[in-house]
Amino acid sequence: MEAITVLIVLPVAIGAAAEIMLRDPSRASLAAAVASALAVYASLHHLDPDGTWNALATFLVSPLAIAFSLATVLACHGHLEGRRRHRRRVA
Repeated sequence: MEAITVLIVLPVAIGAAAEIMLRDPSRASLAAAVASALAVYASLHHLDPDGTWNALATFLVSPLAIAFSLATVLACHGHLEGRRRHRRRVA
């Protein structure tokens, strides 16, 4: 259950918070990516005080967390719907 929280729920919350706070998709994406990677590192450090997981483990699992946070930013901003073509009116 902790793995689902760290790898899915936490990055989704970070991505939503970044989009709400910044409102600019490029800045929110950067903030969400950095914050989710740091959150994964902090969570692994907190949940494993013995140190069996290290920075390499964080490096290997952080792309999943970053992907969830970026997808959340784009979903909140509305980019997942795709571009709509505007029809030109012929007068």
